[in-house]
Amino acid sequence: MSASNARVKQLRRLSRRSERSERRLFLAEGRNAVEAALAAGVVEELLLQPDRAHLLPDVPDDVPTTLVDERAMKALSDAVSPPGLLALCRFLDVPPAQALSGGCVVICAQVSEPGNAGTVIRTADAAGAGGVVLAGDSVDLYNPKTVRASAGSVFHLPVAVGIGVEDAVAAARAAGYQVLATEAAGDLDLFAADEVLARPTAWLLGNEAHGLDPAIAALADHRVSIPIYGAAESLNLSTAAAVCLYATARAQRG
Repeated sequence: MSASNARVKQLRRLSRRSERSERRLFLAEGRNAVEAALAAGVVEELLLQPDRAHLLPDVPDDVPTTLVDERAMKALSDAVSPPGLLALCRFLDVPPAQALSGGCVVICAQVSEPGNAGTVIRTADAAGAGGVVLAGDSVDLYNPKTVRASAGSVFHLPVAVGIGVEDAVAAARAAGYQVLATEAAGDLDLFAADEVLARPTAWLLGNEAHGLDPAIAALADHRVSIPIYGAAESLNLSTAAAVCLYATARAQRG
């Protein structure tokens, strides 16, 4: 297919959130994401540049592969340097109850930057968390930057969307989780809180620029401070998430 092909133009419309939501389809690019999507069983179609055939993983017989030229791939890709391999995928978000499982979960409250959201999902996956909830007015799970930043973890980890922050916190508490939020002047020091972290824990993470709204932070059972030993004012969202998730994993896994 060329860039002027009607099918390419139709697929390009998936760059819009409204179009993705209406069709419940999204694009994932690169070999890692495509392999993870195939393993998850959500691929409708693969799109490949002929000169990138070496990137093509083992493909089930029922998944069609369509060859596209370089201009068409650039039109479809969100990356600066398109990898030459795309998968058209079905939505795979789950109900909140399914994402609230395991010893540790993450509730993202109004997280608006897709790269951060994707990195939090990737980090939660790496740390062995049970799931992630994108709550309130958080970024679209299927934003291309979110999918790319997750490095395939959107296909590994249960992620719930479309629930308010207060409802997500209530669901976590009903499922047996304590709710912890980060705060510079918290009542607990993260590195002296192993006894607390050993319990089933839902981390409540806030917006990149403004942090947690005080009313939302008040919903937490504890507010936890991350020690800052140098001159930096704070950590960014994805780094703070990594520190908290791995501290929790260490406490829970002994």
